[in-house]
Amino acid sequence: MRRMYDVVGLGENSIDYVYRLPVYPRPSGPLSKVQIAAAQVLPGGQVATTVATCASLGLQTKYVGVFGNDANGERIRGELARRGVDVSAAIVRQCPNRYAVILVDEAHGERVVLWDRDVRLDLRDDELSAETLTNTRVLHVDDVDEITSIAAATLARDAGAMVTSDIDRVTNSTPELIDAVTVAIFSEHVPTTLTGEATAERALRRLRERHRGWLCVTLGSHGSMLLVDDDLYRAPAVTIDVVDTTGAGDVFRGAFIYALLRGDSPPGILRFANAAAALSCSQDGAIDSVPTLADVENLAETRYGG
Repeated sequence: MRRMYDVVGLGENSIDYVYRLPVYPRPSGPLSKVQIAAAQVLPGGQVATTVATCASLGLQTKYVGVFGNDANGERIRGELARRGVDVSAAIVRQCPNRYAVILVDEAHGERVVLWDRDVRLDLRDDELSAETLTNTRVLHVDDVDEITSIAAATLARDAGAMVTSDIDRVTNSTPELIDAVTVAIFSEHVPTTLTGEATAERALRRLRERHRGWLCVTLGSHGSMLLVDDDLYRAPAVTIDVVDTTGAGDVFRGAFIYALLRGDSPPGILRFANAAAALSCSQDGAIDSVPTLADVENLAETRYGG
């Protein structure tokens, strides 16, 4: 008998080299050389962090993507498996794993990401398993291997699964990817860049003209916004002492998926996801900052009430 998953995530994984800096460097002057305050090597990646969040919250999860065969690839694969994510459908290629260099401003917790990804890590649409993609309640995709994500999303959606997204850039294929998913979740800059509208609300309403599914945008310190039919919902961010914002949006998506499957109301979904993202900002790294269900529920109750 085939196993039904709550969430299958298709997309990026990474090993992150995180450098904490007392201040961001500048190309000239006294800040052209800055001593590193602390350095860590941590597991991350957009979809990997989202499925790790879903697993931490109690969902049955599976990861579909490509690992390199180096030590970094072995580490991130092992981290996901250790956290209860099924990695049996992932591919291992003879090349270095994707990695990122992340510079974290100690004073504010904000970060800059520099990354590299070997083209041999690309996942092709002819490598997709229809059985894996249709045997899940939710398929979550990113926009790294965009054409493959579109093919996977279309297949899962047509089979009756909900399809969520992590869209954080705008390309010629972005409209097609939006059309393929049922719950589009955007990074803050994407809707306004895509539509030319001045505000997130106006941008989501413009996107509503071509997409009847749910449209959500993360707004960093301003919280999040969700358009369901013609009803717009907002939830303010949870204020917390920020250590590192790496992975916060990915954790938001994992918590959003959990609350969606639990049957929470749209405002409840946003509040729960905001609380999870805030907790992730209080810890170092992406996957290492994934919170527990009890911690998210406690923070959401404390900050938002009932």
